[in-house]
Amino acid sequence: MRDGLSSEDGSPARFRWLPPRLRPAVPMVWRQERIFLLVGAAALFAGFDQNIFGLAIPQIQVSLSIPENMVGVTVAYFRVAALAALLVAASADLVGRRRLLLMTILGQATFTLLTAATTQYGPFVAAQFLTRVFGYAEEMLCFVVIAEEVSAGARGWANGTLSAMDYTGAGLASLVFALVNFLPFGWRAIYVIGALPIFLVAYLRRNLPETRRFKAQEGLQTFSTRAAATLALLKDLARQYPGRIATIVIAAAAFGFATGPASVLSSKYLQDVYHYAPGQVTMLFIPGGFVGLGMAILAGRLSDRVGRKPVTFAIAIIAGISFYLFYSGVGAIWMPTLWILSFFGFFSGEAMISGFALEIVPTHYRATVSGLRYVVYIGMGAVSLTLEGRLFDHFHAHGPAIQALLCTIPITLIAILFLPEPAGKTLEEMAP
Repeated sequence: MRDGLSSEDGSPARFRWLPPRLRPAVPMVWRQERIFLLVGAAALFAGFDQNIFGLAIPQIQVSLSIPENMVGVTVAYFRVAALAALLVAASADLVGRRRLLLMTILGQATFTLLTAATTQYGPFVAAQFLTRVFGYAEEMLCFVVIAEEVSAGARGWANGTLSAMDYTGAGLASLVFALVNFLPFGWRAIYVIGALPIFLVAYLRRNLPETRRFKAQEGLQTFSTRAAATLALLKDLARQYPGRIATIVIAAAAFGFATGPASVLSSKYLQDVYHYAPGQVTMLFIPGGFVGLGMAILAGRLSDRVGRKPVTFAIAIIAGISFYLFYSGVGAIWMPTLWILSFFGFFSGEAMISGFALEIVPTHYRATVSGLRYVVYIGMGAVSLTLEGRLFDHFHAHGPAIQALLCTIPITLIAILFLPEPAGKTLEEMAP
């Protein structure tokens, strides 16, 4: 074995861990499947970790004495971590994807575990902030690696499947959350349960190879030249692809602003307004998550056949309408259907927009653009969450406050129309 490679890397991929109809529509090799598993496992546990706070807001509020109008602001504090994560992720264009992915997963595991040990609001926010610095950088780089390694005819499937694994992590978190009132130390035990598997993934990831597209570039810059190389990279990026970068940033910003509060506060809304117990939240999230998981993968496959633009456009519409109805106070009988559609739209929409950002620029800029797209997406979500706290003071309810913040979905739709269509094209064809 050399650089994580083995003689089996060229053998056909099987994807037996997926049902036949959810497997990629084009042939791939074992190397691609192995990389997908090593990267996707981290996405699964990131989905677990980053959804704990949203699920357990009422319990954490009581434990740490968080006022009602500070819930959204607290998540906004977490999301500021995306700025630091951008710097971490962008350095992968200089030192390589593999090295950064090894660092980010260890950092995420360590600070997730430390979150469980906090007993006051300040240390809790600090631990989650650092968890997300590494977790956000990890997520940015996961999409980069998948885009660079997966066959051109399966990139949409890959984005959808990676989104589904994140979706699965959220479902697992809700499964553990059902026991929050019975676990030793309550919500803190959920963070411990989430951290331990990440350490295992970090150990397995020691065999992760560097992407072939990155290795095909010229030699890595020395430490003394990295600052200059970073500045030159950003200048070149702005000069060569200004229209594409501006359009994807607008799409990500508008979608992140609209869906930030809607996605984070869903469990709290169910518990406070519909009086769901933790176990009832799980009974909604687990079956609904399985349906949404299959829908996300099929949407990815569909985007490989009919195009990213029409599929992403439709998904963004589904997310906006479903979230609006979810927070409208409709009858309880409609909540399972609306939850499935809302979170399918949320997870799949974010994955599709992320895929666009990676497919429309060359390899040398890919991690940087991924980080830029993500920091804008997360940052605008933080702005929206902060405004949600102010709107809560005005409406005295979370539902209408969140509905008002969905107003930027049409901006996402317009931006999608101006993006180039990458489906079926190699990365080199999209950005020579």
